[in-house]
Amino acid sequence: MSDVSLNMDGPVARLVLDRPEALNALNREMARHLERALGSLEAAGDVKVVIVSGRGRSFCAGNDIAEMAELSPVEAETISRSWQDIVDRFGRLPQVTIAAVHGHALGGGCVLAAAQDLRLAEASARLGLPEVTLGFNPSYGIARLLDVMGGAHGRDLLLTGRTIDATEAQRMNLVTTVVPDGTLEQAAAALASQIAQHPRAGVTATKSVIANVRAGGSGDEARAYAATLRSDAEARARIAAFIARKTRK
Repeated sequence: MSDVSLNMDGPVARLVLDRPEALNALNREMARHLERALGSLEAAGDVKVVIVSGRGRSFCAGNDIAEMAELSPVEAETISRSWQDIVDRFGRLPQVTIAAVHGHALGGGCVLAAAQDLRLAEASARLGLPEVTLGFNPSYGIARLLDVMGGAHGRDLLLTGRTIDATEAQRMNLVTTVVPDGTLEQAAAALASQIAQHPRAGVTATKSVIANVRAGGSGDEARAYAATLRSDAEARARIAAFIARKTRK
């Protein structure tokens, strides 16, 4: 049985970390399964939104410490680069991605949540980067964290190793929205449904501009805007319908 499940049902897909007995800790096998899931999403032309969640008591407790203890330095560097590639691929997906966080999101789990476009968390969720307390540094995703949280907040979590609640995580921009316990699944589904109503071309183009800006480029919004209007029939149809409604008023 795979420790990652991917269900693509219409415009909304659900990607679930499915290793609940280990609090969905990340290991090499899960990396391989996530890579396959990302490949499927990259080719899924009908999917507009992806909800990323964890089965069981937590979103993700981080990288598997037991596996890490057995890695040689060469193996450790190889797997770290694999996880960095996975984080980067989430950012490049054409779909909007939503992390639905409950329980704990620590270390690599916190980075995985930060890799998503939007992040919902239950009020009781706990997030943090405890690596420094164990004597090592996070092996991937620091640039993404600093981008999402801002330098001061990012350094706070990275250098203290402390764990914070969802409300403080929201103040630090690590979490987009805090929802009451027990409502996470419904809240994520409602947000995904709202976004899925938009034409895919506009969402994809906007994500591409954001990724370009994050990489240090200008974004070139004008070119993306013109290309979308030129190539996407749904966008042109919606603009025409909007103009028609305004004219009738």
